[in-house]
Formats: sequence, structure tokens, C-alpha cells
Amino acid sequence: MKVYTKTGDTGTTALFGGTRVPKHHIRIESYGTVDELNSHIGLIRDQDINVLYKNVLIEVQDRLFTVGAILATPPEKEILKNGQPRLNINRISEEDIAFLENEIDSMDTALPQMTHFVLPGGHTTVSYCHIARCVCRRAERLATHLHELEPTDEQVIKYLNRLSDYLFVLARKLSFDLQAEEVKWIPRK
Repeated sequence: MKVYTKTGDTGTTALFGGTRVPKHHIRIESYGTVDELNSHIGLIRDQDINVLYKNVLIEVQDRLFTVGAILATPPEKEILKNGQPRLNINRISEEDIAFLENEIDSMDTALPQMTHFVLPGGHTTVSYCHIARCVCRRAERLATHLHELEPTDEQVIKYLNRLSDYLFVLARKLSFDLQAEEVKWIPRK
């Protein structure tokens, strides 16, 4: 199978189920941003970090492929003519969200209480986490916009929201582990 199909040469692409839409369609923007997020998470995973975080990030990357598949499937194409779901995969579940919450709580217990906003940075690995967090927030914004236009699995939006929280706490935990300075933002008066 060739990588190039030439079917997108006129600025359209196919969703799951075959519907063709412009490449700038909100659905494409949504799952494209999830793909971008997944690549940023891969960059974090490639850093010299605790194997526990790497394993969590592999789980997150797996779930993000599921999120992308869900977002790439228009509601009218979710069920095949035989009545079976088009996506024969495990959907995003409450357990996936609870997994992130447990990881957040576990890391948070080892961190000093946060009294101010913190400036992103302090170490390259920490900065990668903050970039991923921002891309995750953009993916969430796009998914909620899509949901306003066409119904979307609400678990996807919830998962993206919790994942951005996880990435923020991971950035703080990596700052702590790497003994990087966490610079507080103190508003000028």
C-alpha cells in the first residue's frame, strides 16, 4: 500500500465512513490537534524521565489514538448498516479518566502546595510538558466547538480536560524531580 493516495490533492479528506470534507473542517482540526498532542507526548516520553511516567504516557498515547478515531467518525456513520459500531475498539471510559485522576493525586501528594501560578519553563522536559498541556487545551476547545455543531462523545471532552490537568501536574512533578526552579508568577502592582 502506498502512503500517498492523491485523493487529498484538491484540499479534501475522508472521514471514517467515507464522507469527504475540506481539510480545514472542524472535525479535521479536532483530531489533527489530538495527533499533534500525541506527538508532543512522545517527545516528553523520549526524555530521561522515570519509567513510571513513560508507562503512563504510553497509556495516554494509546487513548489519544482512540480519541482521534472517535473524532474522525461523524455521528451519522457511527453505526454500520448491519447495526454494529463502525469503531470496534474500546471507547474512552470513566476508568480512563479515573486513571489520570489517580496519577494526578499520586504526584500531587509529593509536591509543595501551589500558592501562585507558575511560569512555564525551568527545564527542557518541563517545557515540553507545558507545550503539550497547551496543545491539549486547544484540542479540548476544538472538540467542544465540534460538539456544539455535531454531537460528540462527551467522554472525549472530559478525557482531554483531565489530561491537560495531568500534564500540568506532571510538569510540576518533573520540576520537583529534576530540581528545576519553579518560578512563581507574581502580578506587578
